[in-house]
Amino acid sequence: MGVRKQIQESNGIYFITCTCARWMHLFDICQSHGVVYNWFDYLKSQGHYIVGYVIMPNHVHAIIGFANTGASINKTVGNGKRFMAYEIIWILQLQKNEEILYHLSSFVNSTDKKRAKQHEVFEPSFDWKECYSIEMIRQKLEYVHANPCRGSWPLAECPIDYAHSSAKFYSTGQQGVYEVTSYADLADIDLTKLKNALSKAAESRGGEAETLRRNKNNAINEGSRQRSNSGAECGAPKLNTKTFNIFDRRNNV
Repeated sequence: MGVRKQIQESNGIYFITCTCARWMHLFDICQSHGVVYNWFDYLKSQGHYIVGYVIMPNHVHAIIGFANTGASINKTVGNGKRFMAYEIIWILQLQKNEEILYHLSSFVNSTDKKRAKQHEVFEPSFDWKECYSIEMIRQKLEYVHANPCRGSWPLAECPIDYAHSSAKFYSTGQQGVYEVTSYADLADIDLTKLKNALSKAAESRGGEAETLRRNKNNAINEGSRQRSNSGAECGAPKLNTKTFNIFDRRNNV
């Protein structure tokens, strides 16, 4: 799957956006948020880090710390899109949702049809932006967490009320549906070295892993039902302001 501009670096922290084909609300139609979490699980198993995210009805924003695995970041994201596409098609087939399957089939261009591609689930390219400073990471997290509460999305009144987002963690310190790694914790991780990244990733999935997995499965089974937090203030979550030195190719920025 394409990308508008190739990522030249083999590691780093990136803001990634994957959009459903023609902006169709596939994650809502299929109730397929779990497909994204499965991809996140795979990324973690390869030594990468999920720093923040939101799953919207028709797109996913994620801030990911990519370790140097020997594969390009473009390939890693492209493979993830393919994995999620297969899973979404499988769900639609189980649902016998012939109308949506027909539309996704009609989106396939003539070149890809010759390669036996049957459905276009995501837009061919994905958007990315390197987060080369702490301020930029915070800015992207605030943007991501505000997504369900602004514009034409009546998904939640407050960022922490939206289940499929890392807003709760950055606001309260408690993990939500899916466990993320605080950007502050990346201070101790050298993303250029896979061995170290894998070790740190294994540590971060220690004692709370089973509880978080149960929470995730419960939320997935409940679909997109909103979870309220009566004791929390409405508004953008306050991010951890802990300062640290992070591996940065542009540390003078």
